[in-house]
Amino acid sequence: MNHRGHLATEQRNADSTAIDRMSVGEAFDLINGEDATVAGAVAAARVEICAAVDFVVASLRAGGRLIYVGAGTSGRLGVLDATECPPTFLTDPDLVQGIIAGGDEAITRSVEGAEDFAADGAAAVVAKEVSPKDVVFGVATGGTTPYVHGSISEAKRRGARTVFFACVPTSQVADDADVSIRVLTGPEVITGSTRMKAGTATKMVLNMVTTIAMVQLGKVYENLMVDVNTTVNAKLVDRGTRMIETLTGVSRDAARELLDQSGGHVKVALVMHARGLNKRAAIELLCEADGKVGDVFGVARR
Repeated sequence: MNHRGHLATEQRNADSTAIDRMSVGEAFDLINGEDATVAGAVAAARVEICAAVDFVVASLRAGGRLIYVGAGTSGRLGVLDATECPPTFLTDPDLVQGIIAGGDEAITRSVEGAEDFAADGAAAVVAKEVSPKDVVFGVATGGTTPYVHGSISEAKRRGARTVFFACVPTSQVADDADVSIRVLTGPEVITGSTRMKAGTATKMVLNMVTTIAMVQLGKVYENLMVDVNTTVNAKLVDRGTRMIETLTGVSRDAARELLDQSGGHVKVALVMHARGLNKRAAIELLCEADGKVGDVFGVARR
């Protein structure tokens, strides 16, 4: 068994050694204060995070996929981010995927030991038929997870671009990914519980990667999610209707009618209204503009 006591995520936090004797309010203040440091740690990894986004954008534009790989909390957060892309950005579910050690059962129940075998991580990449078009994004907050390292090695062997995320410095655990993101969140309030600050950092980074990538791909106009899937539930129908109201100035009833005529696609509805087109012609115009509403409207990009 490897000794992991030297890792930053396994160190004891000097400020929380008395948490078992603190009041609820004192414990809240302590945890809240520690959580407040996470954004700064993420900011320090700006260059690497932006490089990862560039990889993802290039891959998705070329018809590739973003595939997260992780175990435990890291794996669940990857699956969560992937799962949220289709309703938010109307993406194909295959476009962003999450692989978790232990399979689907591990999403809701801990599958201990599943992360310990590099060969299993490699096999998961093989099963996904990863190609040079894809980005494989390994997440291992403590940096040592064999399953994740195995997936990265196999992805590189298959010519895919690779990203590795950890909350320990490379001096403690190295990796051979094309981009190595290290968000140094420091010792956890509860020693080794990386579901806390390290988990928060993971959520922030994965959300940032997919959100910025989708913006670059035209899934957002101004700051509105104009590719939202309005067929999912009443809340999203309302959101789509309100976006059309906001951007066109028409009444709510007229906005809802436009949404219905567009087949539930906000972007199509906007182009139909702005250009006086039917649904088919609006879709064709959007396709010519790679789905970017701003380009159809002649809005200059910075």
